[in-house]
Amino acid sequence: MALFNMNFFSETLGMQSSVLVVIPQKSAAGQIGIENKANDKKYKVLYLLHGLSDDETIWLRRTSVERYASRYGIAVVMPNGHRSFYTDMRHGGAYYRYITEELPFRIKEFFNVSDKREDTFIAGLSMGGYGALKAALREPEKYAAASGLSAVVDIDGFSHSRPELFDAIFGDDLTIPEDDDLYKLIEKHKNDSVKPKLFIGIGKQDGLYDQNQPFRKALSDNGYDLTYRESDGVHSWEFWDEYILYTLEWMFGGKR
Repeated sequence: MALFNMNFFSETLGMQSSVLVVIPQKSAAGQIGIENKANDKKYKVLYLLHGLSDDETIWLRRTSVERYASRYGIAVVMPNGHRSFYTDMRHGGAYYRYITEELPFRIKEFFNVSDKREDTFIAGLSMGGYGALKAALREPEKYAAASGLSAVVDIDGFSHSRPELFDAIFGDDLTIPEDDDLYKLIEKHKNDSVKPKLFIGIGKQDGLYDQNQPFRKALSDNGYDLTYRESDGVHSWEFWDEYILYTLEWMFGGKR
């Protein structure tokens, strides 16, 4: 595997942007302990989103996601979404458009990745779990599958508990647009002929456990193909390091 630290000017955000990209390396003779699944085809790609207090480096610093990805021969793209909740902010950048439109365009421009829906995946934890699920529910024609780990899924309730954070995102009145509300997106797209497959992972002792239960039911009740997994665990990297393995196996190991 090769690691690229990519810096480019984002026209959407109007600023320089940082992205880490892990991608298979074709000739890796002498590399120890890493499976090499590189080939001449365009690679499947996973957009992997960070949580509220982190940045694009955190998945590599806290997990072995690069080593895990080598088993499947995939590219992993880790952007910096700052504290945006991957939303086109009322007072800030258009981070949803950046993540779902501009960034994929740039990645395909610079790297040998597929642009087919069946080869495009998105996942994240906490804030990033919300962002990943939102992208897949809102634009199911773009993503084959999405995974939300310890995800914020009740954005309306959560925003009112943290108004000092969300007034920049949704405005002082904290009115959530329909396309940023996961429950409204479930309802809006429940009859679509094409829907993404979804994975939810949550720790039983996680502070977000209770809000994930009605969300899980809403997905199942509305005909979404949902894989749900829970176990003992809190909002921690020990949990996410374990569950990103489950996510990758589910997405790329034939478990879907």
